[in-house]
Amino acid sequence: MDTQTALAVFAEYGVQGVQVDEPMRRHTTWRIGGPADLFFRPTSVVELQNVLRATKFLGLSVTVVGRGSNLLVLDGGIRGLVVQLHDPFSRWTLVDGRMITQSGRALISIANIAIREGMAGLEFATGIPGTVGGAVMMNAGAHGGEIKDVLLWADVVNFDGSLQRMTREELQFDYRYSVLKEHPAIVATAAFGLHPGNRQEMTARVRQWAQRRATTQPLSLPNCGSVFRNPPGEHAAALIEQAGLKGLTCGGAQISEKHSNFIVNLGTATAKDVLWLIRYAQVTVRDRYGIQLETEVRVIGEPESALGR
Repeated sequence: MDTQTALAVFAEYGVQGVQVDEPMRRHTTWRIGGPADLFFRPTSVVELQNVLRATKFLGLSVTVVGRGSNLLVLDGGIRGLVVQLHDPFSRWTLVDGRMITQSGRALISIANIAIREGMAGLEFATGIPGTVGGAVMMNAGAHGGEIKDVLLWADVVNFDGSLQRMTREELQFDYRYSVLKEHPAIVATAAFGLHPGNRQEMTARVRQWAQRRATTQPLSLPNCGSVFRNPPGEHAAALIEQAGLKGLTCGGAQISEKHSNFIVNLGTATAKDVLWLIRYAQVTVRDRYGIQLETEVRVIGEPESALGR
């Protein structure tokens, strides 16, 4: 089906503003990625449901992204429709200790709002980039806290457009895991249970964490955060550094000289450059230490050859 026909079908379902051939480098923190065939940012749950119903009718594949902070989009881009849950999908309320927020809200933003309102429970999230939806899907965590510790429920939209509420138990949280990884659905809204806390103490603790990140992480260069999971009893960064890979460069990408579990874009990096560094680090660490590094980053899209479609 041609693009104009697809846009007409979207309009019939009440979906306006679908973009064509949108460069995904604009929507990832690595500043890397080829074009999405079609790209859409919903502003409401109803609009999200409608766009999913339209894509099902059209037979298009759907890729859901947030702020692109844990994402490597390949150089050939993404076929089908990309749905981005971002600022237009970020309303929130805080009532009786319950923070209820749309999934496109930045997790850091929600955590800081809670602190400002004197509510504790989300301080651990002040250094985690990305959206609430992505954090729920992967049970994001830091500083000894995880999403599963505070989530009450999440409303998810299935890819047929239906809506359901899932409890913490139904989401089957584990380390960097929820059941949504195996049975995909889109987090639309999440509710967190918070409790009164000391605003000054929370602010001081969070400021201390931020200062440590600024001195140990390459925050001035485009990156996706930690590339590899820490193996049991080990630290990925230490293994990579001990293997002599700190500062290794491929094209415009580099294993950070500041933190070896970060790969940074020096300005001209492609997904191909980043993938080479990922695979080289995995092979080197495996050969030297017998440890297989597993990636945290989500890799999606098509290789560069797909651009000639």
